[in-house]
Amino acid sequence: MSKEKLIIFDTTMRDGEQSPGASMTKEEKLRIAYQLERMRVDVIEAGFPAASDGDFEAVQAVAKMVRDSQVCGLARANERDIRRCGDAVRAAKNPRVHTFIATSPIHMEKKLRMEPTQVIAQAVQAVKWAREYTDNVEFSPEDAGRSDIDFLCRILEQVIKAGATTINVPDTVGYTLPEHFGALIRSLRERIPNSDKVVWSVHCHNDLGLAVANSLSAVLNGARQVECTINGLGERAGNASLEEIVMAVRTRQDVFPCETGIDATQIVPASKLVSGITGFTVQPNKAIVGANAFAHEAGIHQDGVLKSRDTYEIMRAEDVGWNANKLVLGKHSGRNAFKARLVELGVVLPSEEALNAAFKRFKDLADKKHEIFDADLQALISEEAIEHLENENYNLVSLTAHSETGELPYANIVVLEDGAEKQAQSQGSGPVDATFKAIESIVSSGAELLLYSVNNITSGTDSQGEVTVRLSKSGRIVNGQGADTDIVVASAKAYINALNKLHSKLERLNPQL
Repeated sequence: MSKEKLIIFDTTMRDGEQSPGASMTKEEKLRIAYQLERMRVDVIEAGFPAASDGDFEAVQAVAKMVRDSQVCGLARANERDIRRCGDAVRAAKNPRVHTFIATSPIHMEKKLRMEPTQVIAQAVQAVKWAREYTDNVEFSPEDAGRSDIDFLCRILEQVIKAGATTINVPDTVGYTLPEHFGALIRSLRERIPNSDKVVWSVHCHNDLGLAVANSLSAVLNGARQVECTINGLGERAGNASLEEIVMAVRTRQDVFPCETGIDATQIVPASKLVSGITGFTVQPNKAIVGANAFAHEAGIHQDGVLKSRDTYEIMRAEDVGWNANKLVLGKHSGRNAFKARLVELGVVLPSEEALNAAFKRFKDLADKKHEIFDADLQALISEEAIEHLENENYNLVSLTAHSETGELPYANIVVLEDGAEKQAQSQGSGPVDATFKAIESIVSSGAELLLYSVNNITSGTDSQGEVTVRLSKSGRIVNGQGADTDIVVASAKAYINALNKLHSKLERLNPQL
């Protein structure tokens, strides 16, 4: 007897992008969308088209590219947002419009300043506007976890009558507990007369570390769509982690009455791609995709695994893609082999010029690093995208850094600013500190450094270092990334990448579910 389908709705490019510093370019969103489709994600929420022209164009580009997955855009319950969203996803083979309005007493009173009857009327009208573009319409009552259940029943019955086909129940502030959230889903399904006309969905935040537990409790109580993100990326403490949802359902088929259609072998590649693009590294003990997720150090564990791996492993590492990070290329590899491996990794470069530039960068790396791994190629492509940011104001030309025991480190840097070379030298507590101070003496950004993080891309002393720099200025927070076998050079690249993002005029509105 076949089981019901659990729809996996990925919102990495919408809710995940709301993490401070995690904004993505159109090209980055296309790379992630390509990987999500390879993973057979059912619905890809590509962004919030009304936020900016850039986000509209990115959602539109994803809609045009993706053929197998549904492509969704988010819209607040007003006509401008919905029409902008409808236009953005129109080109998709299977488009979806996702609209929402707050339903908790505190949100209606303090944020919307609307009466409950007004909220219901606005929600119904929003669904009707969305139906002008597609019959695939999702509605979310924002902050459902703190909403009155009687009011939820009233508003959801009406939006279903208006034509909503998916009802998503969000725990917007991560407030609920698994037993209570599961009971809420069950009650809504039982009390709403037309509940059988829609797919029930959940969207849980991780403020109390319960997003996955709440989501799975909802599935056990009839939800058949889960909204989640790669690596659990998202606002504040993040969202339910896609990889944890998928593997929990797959591993415990003795409990769950449904199954996903996800190709789990694409999970680790997706995790590494999103981590590389956003600069949000994955903690080593992260379930499924952390570096230590399948590592065994205790002697008793090692002995058990050697005798029979299922003594301590409930999943196989290769089933989630951990065998994908293999050696594939070296300094003698040709252009065709390089291009073919990029395609296998889900990377499609936009032009021959871009391919040639990436291949030259690969050859330069191969001269420094004998063994080139898939992770190196992912970092290389990210570097190539960084080098070609639209409206780029700053470029690193050269860097000399000096560090000696007993002497004050210094850095001498040349930066291209709006086409003109500028040079500066500065001392610091270390070569990285000196480099950043030298850059600042040129650009005078006034930005505050919130984070400096270094991560090795592969193993070995010749590994590339991947640096993330987070800067803040005037309420804007951006992440910059850089990679190089020289960690000081990688740091300079990351700082300059962040400065270019800060200089961008892109403005975003961040709706929260």
